Order: sequence, then structure tokens, then C-alpha cells
Amino acid sequence: MLLTTEKKSIIPVITLDGPSGSGKGTISYLLAQDLAWHFLDSGAIYRAAAWIALSTQTPFEEEKLLPLVADLDLNISVQTSDQPLRIFWQQQEITDSLRTEEIGQLASQLGAYPKVRQALLAYQRSFRRAPGLVADGRDMGSVVFPDAELKIFLEASLEERAKRRYLQLKAKGKHVSLNAVRAELEQRDRQDRQRPVAPLIAPKGAITIDTTYLSIQEVLQLIKSKLPQAQTKK
Repeated sequence: MLLTTEKKSIIPVITLDGPSGSGKGTISYLLAQDLAWHFLDSGAIYRAAAWIALSTQTPFEEEKLLPLVADLDLNISVQTSDQPLRIFWQQQEITDSLRTEEIGQLASQLGAYPKVRQALLAYQRSFRRAPGLVADGRDMGSVVFPDAELKIFLEASLEERAKRRYLQLKAKGKHVSLNAVRAELEQRDRQDRQRPVAPLIAPKGAITIDTTYLSIQEVLQLIKSKLPQAQTKK
């Protein structure tokens, strides 16, 4: 049975927003695991929509994308391993296909369409289930869950974010240059910050954390220190 909007609003949400490479994905997942809460990777949803559009040769035009995003038919399972999410579409696993730079750029392009973002709101909000939700994205605290109990905005220098992404890609056997990764991140930042609808910003009331010189565990502990005592397991 679907929860009413009123009942869903009682379920606590922690949002983590920020640009690519700020660490929000890994930290959000670890925080959700630690709290035994549900986990939403909104970027994966946009990437999946972009991949499906590309695979089905759907033109990247707002009106033509709407039927697709209105019925994504994704099966998303949360893991407890090095790969937090596995994403399936029509019984086909597409997880690895979503992490390319091409799909990242297309996801940003898709996310610039106001009607597309609006169409995906209800789907993202459906992840809000008891006992709570940790939501990772770019407009989680500003648009999707403006009533979140705790809002975090993670940032880091462009150089550090490019280095992190470069090392991730190298670990996966991808042949890329650090300069190319830096240029792609810079372009993605520009797209996300300048789009007219739901731009990447620090949400009102958010705690901003610069992760440039912090480890994952240091950021995680810092966020946990901001939680109400009743919600920490340790």
C-alpha cells in the first residue's frame, strides 16, 4: 500500500548534494548502511533514463523523453558490497553501462528539461520509506526533499575531484587522461550549475563540508555528529 503524502513526510530524510567527485555517492551509501535506512542514488536514475533513451534511439527532446521517464520500469537493488547498486531494465543489468562519461553528460542534458525533472519527482520520492532515507544527488535538499531533517552539501576542489574520478576510471581499466577527466567535470559543473531548473546549489539550511582534504571516514563521522542522538547506532 502506498503511503499518503502526509505519512511519508513523517519518515526522516537526510540529503547529500554536491558536484561529481565530491564523495557524496560513497558517503551516502555508507551512511544509509550504518543507519539501516533506505538509499536513493538519484544520479543513477537520470543515468538510467539517459541510457534507455540512447539504447532505444529516443531523441533527446523534452516532449519525446516524457513517455520514457514516466515509465522507467527499473529494478534497483541495494547491495552490501563494493558495488552499492545493481540496476536492471527489462531483465537486463545495465549497472556498468551507466558509469561512462558519455552517459553522465547525457544525464545532465536530460536533467536540464523542466518537464523531465518534474516527471521524475514522484518516482524519487517513492524511495521515502520507513525507517528513513538517505538521498544522494544534486537537488535532493532543494527540490526533491525540501523538508529533509538534515541537509548536507559536499564540495571539493576541481583538481581533487578530477583526480578521484581519474583513479576510479583507471581502476576499472579505462584509458583516460587526467586532463580529459578534468575538462569533462568542468563542463558537467557548468551544465549543472547553470541550468534554469533545479540548478546545483547548496540547499537552504544545508551544512556545507569541503571534502578536499578529508577521508571518506572523516566526512562520514562529521555527518554522523550532526545527527540527532536517537538516530545513531553507535
